[in-house]
Formats: sequence, structure tokens, C-alpha cells
Amino acid sequence: MNEFALPPEASAILVALGAGLLIGVERERSSGQASSSPAAGVRTFAITALLGVFASLTGSDVVMAVVASGVVALTSLSYLKTRDGDPGLTSEMALLATFLTGVLAASNPALAAAAGVLIVGLLVSRGGLHDFARTRLSEQELRDAVLLAAAAILVLPILPDHPVDPWGVVNPRLVWKLTVVIMLVDALGYVAQRLVGTRAGLPISGLLGGFVSSTAVVAMMGKRAQAEPGVCQSAVAGAALSQVATVIQLALVLALSDPVLLGQLRWELLAMGGATVAYGATLVFASRHHAAPPPPSGRAFRLRTALMFAAAFTAVALLVAWLQQSFGTTWAMAGVVAGGFADAHSTAASIGTLAAQERMTRGLAEIAIGLVIATNTLSKLGFARAGGARYFSRLAPGLVLLVAAFWITWWLDRTYG
Repeated sequence: MNEFALPPEASAILVALGAGLLIGVERERSSGQASSSPAAGVRTFAITALLGVFASLTGSDVVMAVVASGVVALTSLSYLKTRDGDPGLTSEMALLATFLTGVLAASNPALAAAAGVLIVGLLVSRGGLHDFARTRLSEQELRDAVLLAAAAILVLPILPDHPVDPWGVVNPRLVWKLTVVIMLVDALGYVAQRLVGTRAGLPISGLLGGFVSSTAVVAMMGKRAQAEPGVCQSAVAGAALSQVATVIQLALVLALSDPVLLGQLRWELLAMGGATVAYGATLVFASRHHAAPPPPSGRAFRLRTALMFAAAFTAVALLVAWLQQSFGTTWAMAGVVAGGFADAHSTAASIGTLAAQERMTRGLAEIAIGLVIATNTLSKLGFARAGGARYFSRLAPGLVLLVAAFWITWWLDRTYG
């Protein structure tokens, strides 16, 4: 035991005092730039935090209620005093948050310290947050954010968590969970594009755009290479790196549909990602000075794309289950191959669901995933050919390398693993 360790009460008091001082300094500096003098400064915030920790340490509900009521009353008086010069409620809410941070410090000093830093971070970021909300965030982006939150918080919990079809393969909650993941990944890719903007170049734009649709990126980069032959190399790099996003999304949908299958294919996915990164990296330096296009749609994500994913996932799962039950495994694999031409992720999710429900052996599921990757790559090669011979000849080796990395690693793992 460390004889120099502070008693828990002393640690709680010091954390509360530190948080109060930190928040108070920020409020003092911020209010000092205003025309009116602040009603609450460094000392007030520090004392408020100490009141919270002292009241909590007493262990008396009566003392806590009295002190909390007093803090709320004094905060209200502070607002009445300063509302003419500063009609905002930031300082008053920060004061209440400081009191609660002090209360929290008595039971969880580490969490209270983190809360204090978080509060100060929000206060310091005032200018950036206001600028983001008022000028940078569009109405459409705000609607998309609300839609994503509604899909995840309101819709997902109320869906049944069991199969509802005659073959027992379509779980509505799993389908929607996968849909929300696709929406979220698209939104993160869009936000990243907004952040890096035109400074990152075509390769980064292709990588981020791949989270929306790597096939679309291959087609878009091909059109760009045809229109501007001088950026062909950077366009190829962008199209190649978009396949990294495909690998990440494959891992995500397998993690949700069948984590065991994901574990069995971890080396294959890592090999695919590594091969694609290595191929794209050979072209990145030559393309780093070219500007990247802006986000294609001005939307955080396309709801239609996410719903099409859900529909494709459901259709493939039903088709494969029906084919397997009616005609056997051979026809089920044919359905998987056909689904891969349209969309790799939804088809892979369907395979994972069938494997998790033991309607397909995981050994067969591994082969099916490989076939999906191969057929989906054939589709991309077709789009690449439409971008011209020069673009195709540079991108095709990278796409073929992606498929080869999967199958070579799969063979090595099954032969020597």
C-alpha cells in the first residue's frame, strides 16, 4: 500500500476544485471580452464545484437538496442580473454543470475530471461550433443527421428480433441494423470528405467515396480520367484505394451477421486490404498535388442507397434459402454468384446470416464470400473498361490483385493453417 496516497475524500475535493477553476477561468476570460462584467467568475465556479463535492460527501439527501436548491436559485438570480447585457444561458448552465461535476467527484473522481475537461472543451469551441451550425451545416445535412438518429434510436429498437419469413432467414432488426451501419459509414465518409476538402487529392477522395460505393468511384474516376488525361494516374489511385473501403465494409457486415465467419476470414480480409493499399500507394505520390472533387451529392448519405441495400440483402437471403431448400447447395451457390454482380456487401451479409443460422456450413460460406468478391470485381472491371484503355490497364491489375489476395491466402490458410 502506498503510504503517500491521498485519502479518497481529498482526491475528490482536489478534482472538484480543479474542474471548477478550469471552467471558471474559461468563463472569466470569455465574459471579460463582453461589455458587461460577469456575475460568476473563477472563484464562484470553484466554490460551486466545492459545494457539490462537500454536499455529496456528507451523504445526506437533505443537505444535498438544500445546497442544490441554493445553487439553482443563485444561478437564476445571476441570469436575471446579466440577461440585458448577455441574454444567453451558457454561463448559467456551465455553473450548474460545475456543481454536478463536484457532486460526481465524490463517487467517481476520474469521470468528474473527464466531465470537467469536456465542459471546458465545449466552451472553448464556441466560435467553431457556432460557425459550423450557422454557416457550414446545410439544411439537408441537418435533416440527414436527424434521419440517421431516428433510424438508429427510434426505429431499430421496435423491430422484431427474430426471423419472420417461412425459411427463417430474414431478421428485421438485423436487416435494419445493417442498413443503419451502411448509412453511418456513408455519413462518416461524407464528413471526412468535407473536412479534407480539395486539399487531399483524388486518392483520398476515392478512399472516402468508396464507403458510399466503390463501384461508383471506379466509374467516376474513369470518367475523370477520360475528361482529364493528365490526372489518370491519380484517378487510378483513387479507384484502387476505394477498394479498401469495400474490405472494411465487408468486415463490418460480417461482424454483424456472423462474427465467427469474420474470424475465419480475418487473414483473407487483411491480405485484401494490404494488397490494395500497397497497390494504391505506388500511385499516391504522383497524384498528391491534384485537387479532389467535392462530395458528389451534398448529402451525408443517400437513404435510397441504404434501403436498396436492405432490399438486396433480404432478396438474396430469401433467394439463396429457397434455392438451397428446393434444389440443393449447387443452386444456392449460383444465387450467391448472381448476387455478387449486383452488390458485394448485401450478398456477403446474406451469406453470414445463413451461416450463423447453420443453413450453410461455414466452409461453404467462405467459398461463397470469395465468389462474391470475384463476381463483384468483374462488375468493377466492366466499369473500368468504360473509362478508357489507359485507365483500365492501370486499374485492372489492382482489382485482380484484390481477388488473388483472398484466394491465395484462403488456400495457404486451409493448406498450412
